[in-house]
Amino acid sequence: MTFDNSKTIIKLRLRLFIATICMLVYIYFVYYGKQLRFPVLGITEFYATLLLTAIYLLLAFLPLVLKYRYIYFSDDGKQIIFRYYSVGFLSGKKSSVEIPKNEFAGYSINKRFTGLIRSIILYRLMRNKKASYPPVYISSLTRSELNKITEALDRYNKKE
Repeated sequence: MTFDNSKTIIKLRLRLFIATICMLVYIYFVYYGKQLRFPVLGITEFYATLLLTAIYLLLAFLPLVLKYRYIYFSDDGKQIIFRYYSVGFLSGKKSSVEIPKNEFAGYSINKRFTGLIRSIILYRLMRNKKASYPPVYISSLTRSELNKITEALDRYNKKE
């Protein structure tokens, strides 16, 4: 099975693009074009700008805080492959974990901040010892996407 979460990442980037356009339009109408007259609904220009800026920054930096990653998973060949990189304003380096199926020794899923930040740790048998890879953050996966990956990994998990 080959799988990636590109649809989720595209939605995230599209949402950020629309928020950026809305913020720029707001700034133009309020500060440059003077098209909006304040107070609007009892809110002054300063507080409206402060509120919209806070919402924009939340949308912009939430993927960074929640450690959203683009994830590609494949178990089609002789190896289990995880490829991933961070998304958002600050995109990180691309990383890959490749484990031969006969050396796969299991996985564990960790949750932090009431399940908002999730990671999966993959284990591999190396010289009859169990070694772990650095965590792969899977916060950007939907429940069904996570189920697909765990079902695939459960097929190769060696029972001790």
